[in-house]
Amino acid sequence: MEIRKPARLNALTGLRCFAAINIVFFHFSNPNWFGWLAPVVNAGFASVSFFILLSGFVMAYNYAGRARAGELDVARFWEARFTRLYPVYFLSLLLSWKMVPAEYHAHTHAMFWTGMALTPLLLQGWVPELATFLNTPAWTMSAESVYYILFPWLARAKKPARMKPHLLKMAAVWGLGMVPGLLYMVLNPDGIAHPDRWSWGPWLQVLKYTPLPHLASFVFGVMLANLDEMVGRTSRLRLVLGVGGFAATFGVLVLGPVVPYAIVHDGLLMPLFGCIVLGLAGNNPLAYALSWRPLVFVGEASYCLYLLHFNLWNLIHDSHILEKLGLARFDPWISYLILIGLALVALHLVEKPAQRVLRGWMDVWRD
Repeated sequence: MEIRKPARLNALTGLRCFAAINIVFFHFSNPNWFGWLAPVVNAGFASVSFFILLSGFVMAYNYAGRARAGELDVARFWEARFTRLYPVYFLSLLLSWKMVPAEYHAHTHAMFWTGMALTPLLLQGWVPELATFLNTPAWTMSAESVYYILFPWLARAKKPARMKPHLLKMAAVWGLGMVPGLLYMVLNPDGIAHPDRWSWGPWLQVLKYTPLPHLASFVFGVMLANLDEMVGRTSRLRLVLGVGGFAATFGVLVLGPVVPYAIVHDGLLMPLFGCIVLGLAGNNPLAYALSWRPLVFVGEASYCLYLLHFNLWNLIHDSHILEKLGLARFDPWISYLILIGLALVALHLVEKPAQRVLRGWMDVWRD
């Protein structure tokens, strides 16, 4: 049986543009600059949770049919993931060279060399103290690498026949995803009265940066792809879910400190993100709006923008290039544009060419 390649979901790529830029704003802006959107920027960390869920959805959307039919070549799948993601990850490590002295002074010698060994292997996320070693956003790739290893088995799950039982299973996964945050709230192991985005504690590092607390989001995304197959692309329900998901997410974020940080960081928003994804995976005015070509164009570089923005920002400002060119008065807005431009350059001059070369080498090696 031939498995057709699924249609592109351009609206989700367009949304990735906003999500990646929001993470840049989260790290390098004052949320109050953005007026009524301040709560969204202040909760930019939630964009990472969205990316993890979306990753599970996109993987299942593209590969679950083949996996269920026994036609997914697991080795080739892993090769495709490696060749797609590692070149830019390696570039991010090269751009991290100025962070090496800072990391050396921030850790014991043993921990520093452990970080230097684990980070190129995508294993740093398993050691909370080292999760953000060299490049703060790179912890997600440590987590995603685990999820990609697990994906071929997750995707083999039998296609659900009825919606209600499947929704109950997704609700159970959501509940499991809430457990780490709820445990942190109840036990308060770091003794922080009111944790927020600025708080630090050993157990908060575990919650924020290690793979297991975020696994439920990825699994939820995989299951969401099965639910997606049960809803017609032109169904009016998709528009309702999409608009409702955006509105409810914004409503939760507007509540700010009223909603505990530990559960907003990942689990709480999972169903709302699912509504947004289902909405944008359909044919409706909301999906058409986010399929606008410039958004999709930048959205295709969202991985590069996300993974490179932290160290590129530091390099831009440590070099004082904007002052030398007389452009400092336009900062930080010009820096945001430069980051987007450099992400597009990395996509077309590093990510795509390196992917082709690596796949060619692997094909030769396999033959």
